[in-house]
Amino acid sequence: MLPILGHAQTSLSVSPPRTYFTLGPGQVETKKLLVSNPSKTQTLELAVSFNDWEYDSLGNNVIKEAGELKTSAAEWIEILPQSFFSLAPGASHELDIRMRVPDTLSEEIPVHTAMIFLTQINPSDGVDEKGANIKIAVRSGVKVYHRNNISRAADLEIMGFAHKVEQNDKLQFVFENKGNVWSDGTITCEVLNQNTGKKTKLDDIVFYSMPGDKRTVYFQLPENLAVGKYIASAIVDYEHASAVKMAELSFTYE
Repeated sequence: MLPILGHAQTSLSVSPPRTYFTLGPGQVETKKLLVSNPSKTQTLELAVSFNDWEYDSLGNNVIKEAGELKTSAAEWIEILPQSFFSLAPGASHELDIRMRVPDTLSEEIPVHTAMIFLTQINPSDGVDEKGANIKIAVRSGVKVYHRNNISRAADLEIMGFAHKVEQNDKLQFVFENKGNVWSDGTITCEVLNQNTGKKTKLDDIVFYSMPGDKRTVYFQLPENLAVGKYIASAIVDYEHASAVKMAELSFTYE
């Protein structure tokens, strides 16, 4: 199997990395995709393919075969003018992403997604970390989002906030996307030492979620945090700062 790896001499630029459609049953829309070859020496032979994707419970991307997920929009997409093309060094090529939504849609699935991959099919020669000769190719993915042509109803619900004894150095925060649209945002957290009154701000967590996603994230407590009793306050800021959810937790750090 051909490794899909980056290389100092070979690269691929695709813009935008995400494409959004808001369409009702039977509607069609076309968006532009610009593909560029930054290399000064190598011609890229590129092929377009489709996959499904979803997030796992920790927010990692999981790639599936096209049509495998019930949220798949892979079969609705067509790439024009062609799915195979060449890019000379320094050249750019514009593609059309045409989405054609079926005449009937399930109201239970408000969002559909797909992944467009552009893969180099003329790999270059390279050397791996152990000095062995290998073939190197580049691949770039574009996420495609579709939502039904209805009013946005973003809603994130906090499902849990805990300090696990077996994970003394972390705080576990759980939420679910109960809305009808993808939601991204930032979770901030601050801990207050009840004995000294000292406040410590933890690193922010940026998240992306889809309707129905149940997500678990972890706040790392600092190594020099003093032993004692604490109150943690977490704020979820999402939907372009128009919605905020809050949670508090009392815990003992040992």
